[in-house]
Amino acid sequence: MTDFSLKISAEVKALLDSIHNPIIAIDTIGRVVFCNKASEKIIGLDVNKIVGHELTSLIAGSQLYRILQTGRKELAQKIVIEGHTFMSNRTIFKVQDKVIGAVAVLQDISELESLSNELEHTKRISDELEAIIESSFDGIYVTDGQARTIRVNSAYERITGIKREEVLGRTMNELVEDGFFNESVTLRVLETRTPTSLVQKIKTGKTVMVTGNPFFDDNQNIHLVVTNVRDVSELNRLQQKLETLEKQRNEAEVEVRQLRETLRERGEIVLRSKKMLELHKTALRLSQVESTVLIQGESGVGKEIFADIIHDNGPRHKMPFIKFNCAAFPDQLIDAELFGYATGAFTGASKHGKAGLFEAAIGGSIFLDEIGEMPLHLQAKLLRVLQKREIYRIGDSTPIKVDVRIIAATNRNLKDMVKEKRFREDLFFRLNVINIVVPPLRDRPESILPFTYHFLEKYNSMYRFSKQIDQKVINLFLEYDWPGNVRELENRIEQLVVITPGEIINKESLPDKWKGGTADGPLPTIGERSLTEIMAGIERSLLEQAMRLHKTTRKAAKVLKVNQSTVVRKLQRYGIET
Repeated sequence: MTDFSLKISAEVKALLDSIHNPIIAIDTIGRVVFCNKASEKIIGLDVNKIVGHELTSLIAGSQLYRILQTGRKELAQKIVIEGHTFMSNRTIFKVQDKVIGAVAVLQDISELESLSNELEHTKRISDELEAIIESSFDGIYVTDGQARTIRVNSAYERITGIKREEVLGRTMNELVEDGFFNESVTLRVLETRTPTSLVQKIKTGKTVMVTGNPFFDDNQNIHLVVTNVRDVSELNRLQQKLETLEKQRNEAEVEVRQLRETLRERGEIVLRSKKMLELHKTALRLSQVESTVLIQGESGVGKEIFADIIHDNGPRHKMPFIKFNCAAFPDQLIDAELFGYATGAFTGASKHGKAGLFEAAIGGSIFLDEIGEMPLHLQAKLLRVLQKREIYRIGDSTPIKVDVRIIAATNRNLKDMVKEKRFREDLFFRLNVINIVVPPLRDRPESILPFTYHFLEKYNSMYRFSKQIDQKVINLFLEYDWPGNVRELENRIEQLVVITPGEIINKESLPDKWKGGTADGPLPTIGERSLTEIMAGIERSLLEQAMRLHKTTRKAAKVLKVNQSTVVRKLQRYGIET
C-alpha cells in the first residue's frame, strides 16, 4: 500500500496541495498514505512526518478507519480537531474493484458554527424580549424614527380598547388625524428629543397617562420611541381599593390572624417552622428502624411529640407505648416501676409480685423522659436492657426477655454529667446511637404565633370564652425569650384567658414583670438557665430586633453603638439570617 503515494504525479500532488480543504488517505490498516498541505495545519506536523503513521495517533477519535469495516461512505459528518469544527466526507478508495484504503475530505466550518450559535443567541434574546414586553402590566407602544407604529403589547389593547391591527404600520400623524388620540406623545418626543409625559384621551373614551422615551442610534438619530401607557382611572381605583383594604386590615388584623393560624392538633402546631419540619422528616425516617433514640432539648420544647411520631409511624405502632418520667418518682420506686418485683421482694410488696413497665411494653416502645435524673445504680440495670434485652425483677434471679424499643429524652447535658461522674459513660453511648436535638422556642420564633392562637382556642373552648389577643401583646410574645418554651407559653395563655376580665387580652392583662420591662418586651425570667445563657438570649433578641427594624448591619451597628464587624460576628454566632 505504501506504493500508492509514489504513483501520484507531481502535477496531481501540486493540484491537491493547492486545495484549501484538508485531504487525508489511509491504507487498509489505518496508516496515512497521503495528505495534502492543508492537512499540515490541522495536524500540526510536516507531510513527511504524517505519512506512514496511524491516523488515530495523529487525530484522536478519528472515524475514517470505520468505513473500511462498514464498506459505506459517510457524508457531512461533524468532527472537532484542536478546537476547530470540520465537516468530513469519507469514502472508500478502490483500484480495480479492490478496496485499498479510504480518503477523507474536510471542510472547516468553525466560522459558520460560531455564526449559527450567535444567530441562535440573538433569536433567544429576541424571544425573551418579546416575552418581557407581552408580560408587562403597563401598555407599551413602539414607533420607529418616522413615528410609524411597529409594536403594541397586549396590555395596551386591554387598557385603551384599541386593537393592534388598527394601528400597526400607521404613523402617529395619521392616527391623530383619524381621531384615535387627541395628541401624540411620540410626536412630542421626536420634536424635543427628550422623554416626555402627557395625559392622552383615546377614541374609546379612556384617559391614559403616557410617557415616551427616545432611543438613539450611533449617529444620534432617533431610532425608536417607546411609550409606556397607564390607565389613570384604573390607578385611582386601585389606590382607593388599597386604602379600603388597609383600613379593613387594621380593623380586623387580630381576627384574621386567629382564623389563619388556628390549628386543632398540637402535633401540627409544633411543626409550623422549617427547623421542626426537618426534625419531623428525621423522626419519620427513624420510625422505620429499631435503633435507640435520644431526644435532647430544653424543658417544654415538645420532646414527647417526637417520641410519639417515632412510635406511631413505625412497625410497633399497634403495640404498647409506655411513657415514664424518671424525675417524677423517688429512686426506690423507679426500680420497682420499671423492672417490677418478685413475690415477697420487700415489705409491703404484693404477694403475687408485679410486672414492671418494661414487661408491659413488650413488643412496643418505652419512652424514658428526663433520663438524666435516673440514679446511677439503676443506670446499670438499664444498660443491661440495652445490651441484652433482658431484665431482672427485684428479688428474682431469673432473667426476663423484653423486646422493647427504647426512646429516651433529657433536658440535661449528658456529656457534662458523664465528665462529672453523674451519668454512666457506657450508658450514654448506648443511648446516643441516634440523637435528635429539639431547638428552643426562641430559636424558632415563627412558631410563637401559631402556638399562641392554638392555645387561645383551646382554653377559650375549655372555659367557654371567646377572648381575643391585642396585637401589642402578640408583639411582646414575639420578642420575649421564653425560657420555659412551649410549656411556658401555654401556661401564660391559660392564665390570661382566665384572669382577663374583658373580651380583649391587652397589655394591662399581663403580669407586672411584663409591664415593667423595656419598651421592646419583658425581662426574661431565670428559670433553669445560667446568667451567661440569659445574657446571650437578651443579646440575640436585641440583634434580631435591630436587624428587623433597620435591615442592614451598618444601620444596626449604628443604633447599637458598636462596630459593624461586631454585629456581623454576633449574627454568625447566633445563626441569625440577614
